[in-house]
Amino acid sequence: MNIERLPIRHGHFLLESGLHSDVWIDLDAWFVDLQKIEPDIAALAELIQQHDVTAICGPLLGGAFVAQALASRLGLHFYCTESFRPSDGNGLYQAVYRLPKGQRKQAAGERVAVVDDVISAGSSVRATVAELEEAGASVQVVGALLLLGNKATEHFSKHRIPVVAPAMRAFEMWEPNSCPLCKAGKPLQNPYD
Repeated sequence: MNIERLPIRHGHFLLESGLHSDVWIDLDAWFVDLQKIEPDIAALAELIQQHDVTAICGPLLGGAFVAQALASRLGLHFYCTESFRPSDGNGLYQAVYRLPKGQRKQAAGERVAVVDDVISAGSSVRATVAELEEAGASVQVVGALLLLGNKATEHFSKHRIPVVAPAMRAFEMWEPNSCPLCKAGKPLQNPYD
């Protein structure tokens, strides 16, 4: 993956996890031309295939696009989760993602790869894993086209779930009470402005 082609902004951002970062990657237009990301999808598919899964699931939006492309490529079932209760920024990892009602019963018994376009702290994939497990599925692997930092890997290793990605990059994230940007008085920016 050529990370230089991704639109990266610098500032002071609140991530869905509740953590703060000085970097935001705008991914809205990334999936417009699937031919451009096809090599990245193929590389992630190779990593996922090693885990004997029967289904791929991703959180809406970007993760669901990746999941659908992988499921189609590998001939597996496709599931997605949607934000049910986004984090309000007061606390860490408060986001909740749910399977659509019509998919929930079908997910029971599936051996699932949970994927996202980019994973930093892993808030949406953590919530997706919890939802799948509650529905009776077993999560075999978590994957992304790009893995930022090591917070997600550390979290999932405690649960014996491997994390795979064809591309990785260092990435700084801080809890609000230890954020150097907060201490410097730099206001939080809305990444969607």
